[in-house]
Amino acid sequence: MTVTRFAPSPTGRLHVGNIRTALHNWLWARKTGGRFVLRLDDTDAARSEERFVEAIRADLAWLGMTPDEEVRQSDRGDRYQARFAALVDAGRVYPAYETQAELDLKRKVLLGRGLPPVYDRAALALTDAERARLEGEDVRPHWRFRLDHGAAIEWNDLVRGAQRFDPATMSDPVVRRADGSWLYMLPSAIDDVEIAISHVVRGEDHVANTALQLQMFAAMGAAPPAFAHTALLTGAEGKLSKRLGSLGVDHFREVGIEPQAVRALLARIGTSDPVEPIAEAEPLIASFDFARFGRAPARFDEAELAQTSARIVHQLPFASVSPRLPAGMDEAAWQAIRPNLTRVDEAADWWQVVEGPIDAPPAGEDAGFLAQAATMAVTIDWQGDPWHALTSALKAATGRAGKPLFLPLRRALTGRDHGPDMKALLPLIGRDRAIERLAPR
Repeated sequence: MTVTRFAPSPTGRLHVGNIRTALHNWLWARKTGGRFVLRLDDTDAARSEERFVEAIRADLAWLGMTPDEEVRQSDRGDRYQARFAALVDAGRVYPAYETQAELDLKRKVLLGRGLPPVYDRAALALTDAERARLEGEDVRPHWRFRLDHGAAIEWNDLVRGAQRFDPATMSDPVVRRADGSWLYMLPSAIDDVEIAISHVVRGEDHVANTALQLQMFAAMGAAPPAFAHTALLTGAEGKLSKRLGSLGVDHFREVGIEPQAVRALLARIGTSDPVEPIAEAEPLIASFDFARFGRAPARFDEAELAQTSARIVHQLPFASVSPRLPAGMDEAAWQAIRPNLTRVDEAADWWQVVEGPIDAPPAGEDAGFLAQAATMAVTIDWQGDPWHALTSALKAATGRAGKPLFLPLRRALTGRDHGPDMKALLPLIGRDRAIERLAPR
């Protein structure tokens, strides 16, 4: 079975890049009939907060991506310890005693010589007596995973194709701090093994991490999942944008973006498929294919998102939006007003036009025409199509046509020059309000 995972740290709110990663994992799980796991990487006890856990759950729910299972790394310390001890016994994890200042100095020296800042494995050369002396001096080690330099690390990435890394050019990664807390790399690999993750879908900034973790899977005697590394998001200006780190569900909701639009845009940018205002998840699921992802950065444009959202608003059925509409606004009103909206909350403005009062411009030279319209509005049939009944009668009586006929009526009835089709709007305004608005003031 396909099992994917989204693994945020609850140290802040999700941003648009996180949401895109979650969406890719959710789409792939749904397409293949698999499971989508939310793994909360909350091993950083000082920075992880329960309010962010709740926010992550709420954001995924708003986007329609409720996970099938939730796992918290803070509940799995005993599992990490067991795997860690086995790797220490096997010689694949070792203690290192350098301070951060010493490591920084080594790094600067190597860079100054024009060499890559690869850890020199000095800790492996320590004798038992030297380690005992350091520990006797209360120097607590951090722990590194020892890479196997014997062969290249290779895999076929579902997006990037064939990948190859020389482990000899990479530092042995630190997997545990001196205070006993865990870094990302090893617990993540352990979880992927024990939760049976079949596919890891994440950004291309994790490609080097994947190379390291592939050796961790091998050291644990476990088959690795498949990997797909997608291109990172860029802003509309074509460069990596810090603003993308601040855009999340709160922002989208504040500016009236529909969750379906977020899904529709983020599912398609960076692929060969066009962004379309797809309100339902099923077409996005059916079309999701790693082969359609490109290597170029994915361009995120808030203006494109807003346009996509507006086009989705025009599709939304009354039942899905009724809790967000003004009191008294029914399905007929929604159908009439919907084509003129870019955001659902704009419906309140048009409902005010229906119910009044409105601020109509002075009638001016059209005063006589509008008085005649008020008189005719009393006599027409309001049960059928009152707009065409009224305009047909006025055209016959006055000879007016086109803009001179329609615009003064729209202004008097709505206070605006543009808006919903008057054929649909006038029955909502109703006979009495219409006559009152047309009558001389």
